Amino acid sequence: MELQLALDLVDIPQAKELVKEVAEYIDIVEIGTPVVINEGLRAVKELKEAFPSLKVLADLKIMDAGGYEIMKASEAGADIITVLGATDDMTIKGAVEEARKQNKKIMVDMINVKNIEQRAQEIDALGVDYICVHTGYDLQAVGKNSFDELLTIKQVVKNAKTAIAGGIKLGTLPEVIKAQPDLVIVGGGITGQQDKRAVAAEMQKMIKAG
Repeated sequence: MELQLALDLVDIPQAKELVKEVAEYIDIVEIGTPVVINEGLRAVKELKEAFPSLKVLADLKIMDAGGYEIMKASEAGADIITVLGATDDMTIKGAVEEARKQNKKIMVDMINVKNIEQRAQEIDALGVDYICVHTGYDLQAVGKNSFDELLTIKQVVKNAKTAIAGGIKLGTLPEVIKAQPDLVIVGGGITGQQDKRAVAAEMQKMIKAG
């Protein structure tokens, strides 16, 4: 089980500062969609150069032109790139094909997918690397979480690794670990804390104890 730090509301210098604080306790650093919108793929490039030992995920949430956008993110140094599960199979296939060429990984984000069980099975058959259940920011605000969805996809996904994102904090982490995803994605649960380093260290310890 790995720990991914999601950076959403930062610029590049802030991102570097933040990662420096917790780098030894995380496995993957995610350049969130807001950062990509504000800073471009340069954010991916600079974080990869600053922290070569960490994997970098570019949260592009690709909905179309899968192959082209994977190529661009790969050029910037992304190790993992996100595609939306709500898109069509052709876009996912194009993304997977390009990712194989570039030796990169694809994560499919299931945010707002209606029939999560059926769609997870279909996507798993397309050869993606990760399938991620994700309660978006707006739904977290009304108290939703992704735990049930994680259990649902764990039952049907045969090939891809599973990931969970959305509002995970130190207090809810034990429940997440119990469901045994391959990847736990934490944003504000680390970045919004006073002592980020201590929280990240504790989370990594719990994850490794599994």
